[in-house]
Amino acid sequence: MADENTLGGEGDNNSASNEATEQRLPSEEDIKKAEEFKETANGFFKKEDYNQAVTFYTQAIDLNPNVAAYYGNRSFAYLRTECFGYALQDATKALQKDPKYLKAYYRRASANMALGKFKLALKDFEAVVKVRPNDKDAKAKYTECNKIVKMNAFAKAIAVNDTKSVAESLDLESMTIEDEYNGPRLENGNVTLSFVQELMDTFKDQKKLHRKYAYQILLNVCKSFQEQPSLVDITVPEGEKFTVCGDIHGQYYDLLNIFKLNGLPSESNPYLFNGDFVDRGSFSVECIFTLFSLKLLYPNHFFMARGNHESFTMNQMYGFEGEVKEKYTSKMADLFTEVFNWLPLSHCINNKILVMHGGLFKDENVTLDDIRKYDRNRQPPEDGVMCELLWSDPQPQCGRSQSKRGVGTQFGPDVTKRFLQKNKLDYVIRSHEVKNDGYEVAHDGKCITVFSAPNYCDTMGNKGAFITLKGEDLTPKFTSFEAVVSI
Repeated sequence: MADENTLGGEGDNNSASNEATEQRLPSEEDIKKAEEFKETANGFFKKEDYNQAVTFYTQAIDLNPNVAAYYGNRSFAYLRTECFGYALQDATKALQKDPKYLKAYYRRASANMALGKFKLALKDFEAVVKVRPNDKDAKAKYTECNKIVKMNAFAKAIAVNDTKSVAESLDLESMTIEDEYNGPRLENGNVTLSFVQELMDTFKDQKKLHRKYAYQILLNVCKSFQEQPSLVDITVPEGEKFTVCGDIHGQYYDLLNIFKLNGLPSESNPYLFNGDFVDRGSFSVECIFTLFSLKLLYPNHFFMARGNHESFTMNQMYGFEGEVKEKYTSKMADLFTEVFNWLPLSHCINNKILVMHGGLFKDENVTLDDIRKYDRNRQPPEDGVMCELLWSDPQPQCGRSQSKRGVGTQFGPDVTKRFLQKNKLDYVIRSHEVKNDGYEVAHDGKCITVFSAPNYCDTMGNKGAFITLKGEDLTPKFTSFEAVVSI
């Protein structure tokens, strides 16, 4: 999820420059200078400044495109910035240069794992294990990947014979509340303001919500989402404020800090959270139950959109599934998958601002009505409207280009302009990418990114941000904030 101004259009530039430089042999001076660039890049990588690392690895490749390690190292940096498509390309290029370069198999396998292509990843891990049978790390990764492949095959096999959903199979009445439980309780199965306040305090103290109430919230919020279209229209009256937040990624204390800075959600203080509530952070369960409770408390003033991390594959790879199983049960993890399938894909504010997690489309003719009618109750496909709403990114140059992530597309300012004109919109708000200040205004002010997880993955050093709008003019106001450890 790197800054597109740093990485966004680089895949095409890299390809063009590489093809040109490969037509000639590098001079001794070029070879020496390329090594210096590589060492500089390694230094930035160690400092976790992956964008700068990519820049200098690229300069090394431009001078000497015949060294497999340059591509392998840049692939690793792309993995760290979640540019899985670029990482895949570089790892493959490294193997073309040197088929025995084992690190490239690791990189390519990691990129395919991130994209949910576990069978392809397994082949590369297997290649490493064959050459290095005593490599414990390689063997562990091969075993992990093989386990996922077998588990997915088993799940697919039993799914054919079992059409009953987890929601339908639950028996809440049989779940007892132990006498020693002293946490928040639903009132007649319903969320109240006092419940939400007590819930947030319970989570702040790193205590758990009882599983019966957790299941009840999931069942109730699933019904709420099922009643909404794939594109939800929001009206912000003149004089009233509306807040849009980006990725949260399980950073619970930063979520609480947003409420501290901007006020708790209420009918007079409405919010939209724009996807990626879970994964990566350690408190995804706490984040999602807080947000779902607020959705139930204020169904017409609290909104949630699906992100690319509200999916089975992402949750399997980036921690949420494991966290739910550890804190609750495997069945609850399956129920979350069903609930996430019903999250709306986008929101339109006052018929003027389209808000989605990822971005715009490969198809020039997509309209708001196409999104509104989209049948979203599924896992995200690898292409099309739903995929692009969750995965696409803006780029500074005009036109469209291959996605740095390996999924979705990259779209330029001209694409944004035509989409807005066609659909009579003023601008789009999206999330999905880390920004140094927590936000970025691109495409002549028509494409705004907001990202609300500061110091993402405890390494990026970025600020988080949220956007506030007023109903009368919808001019965005940005508030940036630093990461917190606790509140």
